[in-house]
Amino acid sequence: MTDESIEARQAVEAIVMVAEEPVPPGLMAQLLEIPTGQVEAICEQLAEEYRAEGRGFELVRVAGGYRFRSHPDAEPYVKRFVVSGQSSRLSSAALETLAIVAYKQPLSRAQVSAIRGVNAEGAMRTLQHRGLVQEVGRDPGPGNARLFATTPAFLERLGLHSIDELPPLVDFVPGAEVIEALETSLMADSRTGSSGTDSQDMPAQGQQHGTIASIREPESGNSDVPTV
Repeated sequence: MTDESIEARQAVEAIVMVAEEPVPPGLMAQLLEIPTGQVEAICEQLAEEYRAEGRGFELVRVAGGYRFRSHPDAEPYVKRFVVSGQSSRLSSAALETLAIVAYKQPLSRAQVSAIRGVNAEGAMRTLQHRGLVQEVGRDPGPGNARLFATTPAFLERLGLHSIDELPPLVDFVPGAEVIEALETSLMADSRTGSSGTDSQDMPAQGQQHGTIASIREPESGNSDVPTV
């Protein structure tokens, strides 16, 4: 096997791994600058290798493209994992992403990632899986990106009747006195080379009741809205 063929196999695996939808072989052929038939052959070889090795996942061709999916034999364990994961808490990344969607909805995954400054694909999938975010339409602009918004379950968890009851963003912005003190301290640090300001001068974020940061997944069997 040549270095070029190894590189092509790795590229195919990587593309299919990160894709949210089945990837057409023609698209991968354009990206790799190789014939479509070669891409299809690579996918078939990989699929056969996974089957021969008894992997817990498969590479399958569905809806005109290729994607990974869990092996049918592992279904009981996957279901157990999904159910047990419902009781776990949301990560900081998921909470940040949820706050962005709540205050800026509807918006696309790309817009969420741009606001956060990092890729939000994983966090968005988690929120969709938890039933806190849902697809609500398509952007009329170029690309027709999918638009997302919060769900009724999100409002229920926060104890809100509508999105209009979310606390204003101004409640989370430091006061003028705090900002002025911070600017003064930073200017002094730049002159003296000191280590920095005391982080205790800044108010802690997300400590108000009813904020996005108060969302935690309920303990198993408890459907009450969690409190801070």
